[in-house]
Amino acid sequence: MRAALLGLAPDVYSAELGRLRAGAKEAAHELLEDPSVGEMVDRLPLRPGARVLAFGDSLTSDPQSWAVILSELLAVRRPADGILVDVSAVAGETTTHGLIRIGGVIARNPDWLLFFIGVNDARTQGPAPSKTLVAPEETARNLAELRERVSRETKARCLWVTPPPVLEERVSKHWGLSRFGVRFRNEDIARVAEAIAAFDEPVIHLFERLGLPPPPELHLEDGLHFTQEGQKRIALEVVRGWADGRAR
Repeated sequence: MRAALLGLAPDVYSAELGRLRAGAKEAAHELLEDPSVGEMVDRLPLRPGARVLAFGDSLTSDPQSWAVILSELLAVRRPADGILVDVSAVAGETTTHGLIRIGGVIARNPDWLLFFIGVNDARTQGPAPSKTLVAPEETARNLAELRERVSRETKARCLWVTPPPVLEERVSKHWGLSRFGVRFRNEDIARVAEAIAAFDEPVIHLFERLGLPPPPELHLEDGLHFTQEGQKRIALEVVRGWADGRAR
């Protein structure tokens, strides 16, 4: 079905999917070449049999995403623990969409929820936009509601990852994004990041960690999505912050 949606023959789609998944496995092995990364994976607060669910948008739905790399890290470093990393991510979604999907995620009864959502709240449309897709005040209310539902309906613990900065010029000039009037400004993304960073739960402040401007080699040509190297960097930042417990 996905192959048809993308206009690809099933065998071509399967081959490309396999290539991307192999890339995630390779990225995990490259990270583990540094002994300190293995030690950090060992320190992640995950019991044997734990279920981890990564919740997000296209930055997480990528077949070679940071969440897939995290799964590979755990499989290699802690195989006996049987820790499952599942992904629930839909391209283009905002925190408003997240409110619709969170019930299904809660029903899976995860031990940890890793939230990496909000960059599309900061998206704008058209040549002279007057607002973002989701106003900052509404984003804050949506995030608060997500937190409240998880707290009220589950025993899961949460780890939050702020949306990262983009390469604005690449975004504005990309043929696909510009065709539909899609724009992102880092000042708008920063507002979402700061709303998340204010939480009293563990937060990976990816916006700050990648810096402004972010390293160009971490991004694809659209300036928004990540290369394999970029996804590997996100996985490293998540593992580092989560293991250290500081997560800032």
